[in-house]
Amino acid sequence: MALFKKGDAWYIDYYVDGKRKREAIGSNRKLAESALAKRKVQVAENKFLDIARKPKTTFDELAKIYIDYAKTNKLSWTRDEYSIKRLSQNFAGKRLEQISPLLIEKYKNARVKEVSVATLNRELACLKHMFSKAIEWQLYTSNPVKAVKLFKEHNQRLRYLTVGEVHRLIGELPVHLKPVVQCALHTGMRRGEILGLKWDDIDLKQRLIFVRNSKNGEGREIPLAVELLRELRSLSKTGEYVFSLDGHSRIQSIRTGFENARKRARISDFTFHDLRHTFASHLVMSGVDLLTVKELLGHKSINMTLRYSHLSPAHKRKAVELLKFSDRHYLDTKTKGSKLPKALIHSVTIS
Repeated sequence: MALFKKGDAWYIDYYVDGKRKREAIGSNRKLAESALAKRKVQVAENKFLDIARKPKTTFDELAKIYIDYAKTNKLSWTRDEYSIKRLSQNFAGKRLEQISPLLIEKYKNARVKEVSVATLNRELACLKHMFSKAIEWQLYTSNPVKAVKLFKEHNQRLRYLTVGEVHRLIGELPVHLKPVVQCALHTGMRRGEILGLKWDDIDLKQRLIFVRNSKNGEGREIPLAVELLRELRSLSKTGEYVFSLDGHSRIQSIRTGFENARKRARISDFTFHDLRHTFASHLVMSGVDLLTVKELLGHKSINMTLRYSHLSPAHKRKAVELLKFSDRHYLDTKTKGSKLPKALIHSVTIS
């Protein structure tokens, strides 16, 4: 902060919220000194001009507004709700201007010791989007998470259930979750797509599910397998949503029930989303082409589908055993009229 004279007038020079301010006070130096001292106090107490009129939104207030927004606009709102519960343990009670990049870095460094980098990245991504919406809603002016670097993830993990594991898991599920898991196993739909499924989205006669609100913004059709069709026909159709606890309101969360069933079934390293991997992997192992799998999963790019194209060792072994190089008839047919040396042909036919 500074005091200077220009012509016959005294000016005061200071910074507020990173922005430079200059005020012409008049020809009286003592008045200018008094004004500068007053500005120093106002800036120190965060009570200066526009700052005093800005709403002091807290993290808790933003979290409540954001969850209401997510429930209406995002399929993954339950994941956001889970992230915000964890973020609240660190940021509850703080005003948005108090949540600095340094404070977020401290959270990041401590949290990574407790969870995977993927989980931490989801929490930081949620916080970042909360600040972006706060700016859009004119509750705040900047996004401190933009200065925080996320961890690099290795997204090549592919975990799918064997047939035996599927039976064990289903056997341990509570009644209301069995049709939900059956739907995931037979359609490859995402959790948000499944829980948001309405009876208007299903044609039981034509045996089709219409996914209208997908992650990539495009709809798709999925044929109903006989086993899933039987499961759906047994459900109450009095409410709007397919999967509900009371026949009317939709199931909001399946995390606890699914996790407890997974543990009872003695299945490790497995999440609900891995049911989507299970669907895709078993399709590929049954000989379904990748383009069809791509359409069923609702991927925009075939590159996204390639990660589901892995095959089990047993399936690879079966594929390799289809080769019959030691078969005399096969060789006679393929080498007839060829210019292969006899010695080479002889060496190939030895079993």
